[in-house]
Amino acid sequence: MRDRVEKALDLIRPALQNDGGNVELVDVDEATGIVKVKLVGACGSCPMSQMTLRMGVERVLREQIPEVKEVVAA
Repeated sequence: MRDRVEKALDLIRPALQNDGGNVELVDVDEATGIVKVKLVGACGSCPMSQMTLRMGVERVLREQIPEVKEVVAA
């Protein structure tokens, strides 16, 4: 599942990098479906980072990988 999450994150990275940020995968808990990520660069300090996490990263991961239940910031 970790490889699938990395591939899905690769779909998101160009948009984040255009804004001067990025996302790093920290952990994947296959038992609970929780993925931990860290927003870095401009995304790490952006006031909209929680919205990016929920409406961007979590939405894409859940669409691509049904086993993902939640994405949380590490």
